[in-house]
Amino acid sequence: MGLSLVIFPVFFCIITAAFGFPYEQHKLMGKCSSTRECSTGQICSSCPVELQGSRCVRSSTTNPFNLVNASMPFNKYAYLTTHNSFAIKKRPIQDAVPQVTFTNQEDTISQQLSNGVRALMLDTYDFKGDIWLCHSFKGKCQDFTAFEPAINALKEVEIFLSSNPSEIVTLILEDYVEAPNGLTNAFNASGLVKYRFPVSNMPKDGKDWPLVKDMVAKNHRLVVFGSQRQKEQSEGIAYQWNYMVENQYGKDGMVRGKCSKRADSSELNDRSKSLVLVNHFRTIPIHQASCKDNSQDLMNMLSTCYHASGNRWANFVAVDYYKRSDGGGTFQAVDMLNGKSLCGCDDVQACVSGSSSCTRGSK
Repeated sequence: MGLSLVIFPVFFCIITAAFGFPYEQHKLMGKCSSTRECSTGQICSSCPVELQGSRCVRSSTTNPFNLVNASMPFNKYAYLTTHNSFAIKKRPIQDAVPQVTFTNQEDTISQQLSNGVRALMLDTYDFKGDIWLCHSFKGKCQDFTAFEPAINALKEVEIFLSSNPSEIVTLILEDYVEAPNGLTNAFNASGLVKYRFPVSNMPKDGKDWPLVKDMVAKNHRLVVFGSQRQKEQSEGIAYQWNYMVENQYGKDGMVRGKCSKRADSSELNDRSKSLVLVNHFRTIPIHQASCKDNSQDLMNMLSTCYHASGNRWANFVAVDYYKRSDGGGTFQAVDMLNGKSLCGCDDVQACVSGSSSCTRGSK
């Protein structure tokens, strides 16, 4: 009898492993040894700067359109944004040329979108007779700074939009393309043209954008901003600074208690621009340090930038290594922003009709 008591648990563990029966799922911040031990929407992550051992941390956002509604203007929601979305680790080596540049993300663009990222920062260049995504310098792409042809990333976005007919994606382009209609040709080839939100419909003088549900109904589900003023007229790519304010990026944009504008942007409290973008990433990306950057430090900066932006919460939150945190991370930050904007609560989950968990702060 005693032997049976010993054998049965061992046998059960073997069967569990062999047939893939579910492991015990740990709640947020629970200790773990693999992601399959964590709950849905979490990963098992190590963050030596902040945590002791590996813990279950969030890895996906809450969709406010599904949770609350899609009947507010586009500029009333917050969207998780990845900085240099294309600059991922383990990318294929192009033409066997070693890469000598920084990386900012771990996931493919498809994975980012699947996890709730809704805005992508892409750097576009003329390279090899085509349009490429590069993390380069002085406006020139090099073999050792090139990641992939832009068409590859754009096709990933097209696949996501075609598979998710109620979602909206924003592209923010740092654009060095000089080839006539270079970007237009890339959008045409990718099949994204049919989703483009027309520049002629973009609001001026700080007015509200159309309702999300109306953008979806018209299939205007790709919003594109670029850094070249003349392309608003020549290619219909909205000049970013006509519609958006943005804080300083890099180390100078991460000073505690300070939220200053980047050089290209008008003043953060300029209400003639209806969108607010908050950058929170280092000049030189550091994978492990992003755990701390994407946690309470990010929440503090969003609060600081709220006041600097004339009491407006950010619409776009741009980060490196978006899944790295000591708990809720960037996903909780976006939930906070949507909660503040949609119902005045500290978490969008509290905006659900009948919820009694609302903690009201600054609207």
